[in-house]
Amino acid sequence: MTIDINADLGEGAGFDQAIMPWISSCSIACGGHFGTGKTIAETISLAKKHGVSVGAHPSFPDPQNFGRTVMTMTKQELYESVLDQIKTFYTICDAQQVLVNHIKLHGALYNYAAKDAPTADAVVEAIIASGRRPKLYVPHGSILHKKAENLLPLEFEAFIDRQYNNDLSLVSRDQPGAVITDPQVAWEHLYNMFRNGKVRTFNSEEKSIKATTFCVHGDNPSSVSILKYMHEQMKQHGIRLK
Repeated sequence: MTIDINADLGEGAGFDQAIMPWISSCSIACGGHFGTGKTIAETISLAKKHGVSVGAHPSFPDPQNFGRTVMTMTKQELYESVLDQIKTFYTICDAQQVLVNHIKLHGALYNYAAKDAPTADAVVEAIIASGRRPKLYVPHGSILHKKAENLLPLEFEAFIDRQYNNDLSLVSRDQPGAVITDPQVAWEHLYNMFRNGKVRTFNSEEKSIKATTFCVHGDNPSSVSILKYMHEQMKQHGIRLK
C-alpha cells in the first residue's frame, strides 16, 4: 500500500529541511500569504533534492494575517491574484526544470472556496487561464470539488494534524485542540481515514471521509515528530510513501 503525504512549506516556519525527507508532495507558498522568488526557488530546490513533488500554494493576498482571514475581493480581483501567484510559481519551476504537480489553496481561501461558488469559480478559472492542468487538491464533496470536476484532475485531501467538525469542515484554529500535536493521536487519525475512510470528529462522531492525499502543516511545531512516528507505524502496517 502506498500513501501520499503532503506538507505546506516555504512559509518561513523553519522546519522545511527536517520535513522534506518524510513527505511525497509539498505545496509551496507563492506570494499571497508568504513567499518571495527566493523562498520559492529554495523550497523547490530542496524538494527536487529529496524527490518530492511540488505544487503552488496560493492564498488571499494577505501576508499581514498569513492568509487566514477571508478578504473582501471581487471575483476578478481574486482571479487575477491567484493567476499571478500561480504564474510566478510556474516560472520558477520552469527555471529549475521541475514539473508542477498540483495546486492547493491556503488557509482562508482553501476553506472559503470549499463552500462559496464565486470564489471557487475564480480559482478554477485562474488555473485554466494559466494554460496548464496540474492536479488540484480539494476537500471531497466541497463546492470547489464540484466546480473543478471534469475541468481539472483532482486529488482529495484530508488533514492529519487538524480536527474535523461533524460537517467535515475544519475546527477553527481558535478552538483549543483544533491542531493535533500528539504523534500517536495524529497516526490514529490518519490510519482511520486511510484504511477505513472514516474520521472521528471533534464531537466524537464517526463520519465517512474520502481522501487520496494527507496533509501535515509545515508550521505545526510537532510536524517533524508526527511524521517520524507515522513512518514507524507505516512500516509496521505495510504502508510506504508514494
